[in-house]
Amino acid sequence: MFEAVEALREEHAALEPRLADPAVHSDPSLSKRLNQRYAELSAVLRTHAEWRQLGEDEEAARELAHEDETFAAEADQLHQRRDTTAERLRELLAPRDPNDAKDAILEIKSGEGGEESALFAGDLFRMYSRYAEQHGWRTEVLDATESDLGGYKSVTVAVKAKGTPDPGEAPYALLKFEGGVHRVQRVPVTESQGRVHTSAAGVLVMPEAEQVDVQIEEKDIRIDVYRSSGPGGQSVNTTDSAVRITHLPTGIVASCQNEKSQLQNREQAMRILRARLLAAAEEEAAAEASDARRSQVRTVDRSERIRTYNFPENRISDHRTGFKAYNLDHVLGGDLDPVVRSSVEADLEARLAAVGD
Repeated sequence: MFEAVEALREEHAALEPRLADPAVHSDPSLSKRLNQRYAELSAVLRTHAEWRQLGEDEEAARELAHEDETFAAEADQLHQRRDTTAERLRELLAPRDPNDAKDAILEIKSGEGGEESALFAGDLFRMYSRYAEQHGWRTEVLDATESDLGGYKSVTVAVKAKGTPDPGEAPYALLKFEGGVHRVQRVPVTESQGRVHTSAAGVLVMPEAEQVDVQIEEKDIRIDVYRSSGPGGQSVNTTDSAVRITHLPTGIVASCQNEKSQLQNREQAMRILRARLLAAAEEEAAAEASDARRSQVRTVDRSERIRTYNFPENRISDHRTGFKAYNLDHVLGGDLDPVVRSSVEADLEARLAAVGD
């Protein structure tokens, strides 16, 4: 497996002059992609160099141990470090989702449960917003429809990293496992008898598509404008500023009404549409060979869930990985890393098993 490093070394060397080319930096999208790939390859080469150096140091220590036994313990320590480094290198070389380095777009929708479900969707939105803040990411609400009690019937938010992160730590790489049905068990604010109810909200996670990822022809879209129905200032309900874009070949629809101007809403709706088209194309291509997106939400049904948030017990349970903790209040406050990492680790084990096969 490590023999593949030499080919990656050549690719790394070829990228260096390209990144020094001013023409590349005049294209932000291309520059970002090349920098992300360069960072990914650099991590592989650094780890491979460390692995080789540890091997040479261990060999030297073994030779010295023939004359001085104290070097035997050092050789054993070097051997353990080399094994750990080899495992890290295998992780870096394991087949990775090519979208991992991308930013993410989250869609959170209320489901069964009426107002309580909408309030829970709002809780999830705040949880992801705080989680993003802890990682130094920026969030941007692209579209939102609020409920009467301050929850969300639906909310679409872009999560963007600052700079060029390690692909394994980028927004999509971590948040993609959040896709699915999230179930909540608690006493709703609308419940007068104090009974615990179960409701659900759905989360869909997509990599944010660059214009170069998805080409959309003007002839393939229909744009409808209408009056906004939510918060947004004086222009709401007075001008046709909301935008709905339909991609005619696929029937995929994206809408936005959050911004005050029709132009801004059109730009945001196009971002959502590109992400949905990219996700649909990749899901179709991977339908027979991969189950990477099987946890993504299909219907917001309480029985089809990936995770349960139990308020009376302050418990959170992930039904895919078996993760369970009794700090739900902290998780909803953004301390989501342990839950997310359980899915990341399970995915890594599956990828490493595939490499072994």
